[in-house]
Amino acid sequence: MSLFPHVRFLISVASVEQFPNEPGNEVAFAGRSNSGKSSAINAIVQRNALARTSKTPGRTKLLNFFELAPGQRIIDLPGYGYAQASPVERAQWTRLIEVLPERENLVGLFLIIDIRRGITAQDEQLVEWAAAAGWQVHLLLTKSDKLNQRERAAALKTAQARLAEGMTAQIFSAHDRTGVNEAQGRLLAMLSNKES
Repeated sequence: MSLFPHVRFLISVASVEQFPNEPGNEVAFAGRSNSGKSSAINAIVQRNALARTSKTPGRTKLLNFFELAPGQRIIDLPGYGYAQASPVERAQWTRLIEVLPERENLVGLFLIIDIRRGITAQDEQLVEWAAAAGWQVHLLLTKSDKLNQRERAAALKTAQARLAEGMTAQIFSAHDRTGVNEAQGRLLAMLSNKES
């Protein structure tokens, strides 16, 4: 049985004025283009095509809001680190993302990282940005099926060592469903605004 039987798409936001104003808590999902963010969202909410996956990186160009249950939402942020966006598009994204810390509803960040790449300087900037906003932070080290057990354990240890106290990380694979239950539990705890 699904933990999120009523999940639904709410709105794609292109301007600050379009942000939903309903009460409740929100968790943002962010990551480099091609990190497996859309696949991770779909695996966690148990829907095959809620977040659109693509072989072309950088297809998420707006902030997409999804409702998991009344008062519980996730936000799919545009992937970063991909060059095929116009300066106008990048300026639009930047403006939307810069105002997110002002949203009282937003309580957490799931940062999606390809386990084979590790944490980049851009990822670290995003972690610092989220920490400054007072959000809980959880790292999903995706595509773990591409590594052996020893490599996965080493990557997780390295990631955890680079996180501030209170931040969490886990290995994850949408392909073989490694870590899906753990990620679901972390997401629900964040949406309940409970510390891990």
